[in-house]
Amino acid sequence: MSFAVAADAYDRFMGRFSSPLAAVFADFASITPEARVLDVGCGTGALTAALVGRLGSSQVAAVEPSPTFFASMLDRFPDVEVHQAPAEQVPFGDGEFDAALAELVVHFMTDPVAGLREMARVTRTGGTVAACVWDHEGGTGPLGSFWTAVHALDPDAHDEAGLAGARAGHLTELFGAAGLRDVVEEPIEVSIELPSFEAWWEPFTLGVGPAGQYVARLDEEAQVALRERCRELLPDAPLPVAWAARGVVA
Repeated sequence: MSFAVAADAYDRFMGRFSSPLAAVFADFASITPEARVLDVGCGTGALTAALVGRLGSSQVAAVEPSPTFFASMLDRFPDVEVHQAPAEQVPFGDGEFDAALAELVVHFMTDPVAGLREMARVTRTGGTVAACVWDHEGGTGPLGSFWTAVHALDPDAHDEAGLAGARAGHLTELFGAAGLRDVVEEPIEVSIELPSFEAWWEPFTLGVGPAGQYVARLDEEAQVALRERCRELLPDAPLPVAWAARGVVA
């Protein structure tokens, strides 16, 4: 899936969650100093920024299929090698990296196994491939309260629970199918504080991702009803959790 929205809209919707997640995910992936790392499906650069902060611009490269996000990456990270390409067609040679990471990307890949195989191909033997996806099936990701509210009003609504990697154990299955070994999967958690309910809700109206697209299809009355149902649920929302997996390239 290539997001056809402005980079600023994505930042306001998901950047508030993906930026703090990036540091936790990089820790999980055990990125070591001096490593050469590829950020696959870099979006607007949350993980890229975390990697650059640890390793320096010369040690980080990125790929992103969305034209708007790619253009934003060129402006934001002029010293990072960035290419416009999908995960399934990474424009690098075999074994060029010590690690390849994908933050909140696997569930939007056209072919997740092919995408993970490409990540493994461009990573050296013994190197690391790692990915993380919000726990959409368990409802503990940052969109869990939103989809719970949606289902209370629209029980047949299609959510993100069935997407690749969004449930416990599925990333492990995908990594195994892609030929990775010694796969480890764990939940990782981030702590996020927002100033108000309005600050949480407003980005859902920007049309970003499946959640934003669902809101965009609603008339004004239905949007208000959904907003107020979310308001009732949000105070009890858990800390956002993502499933993360890492594997070794054979």
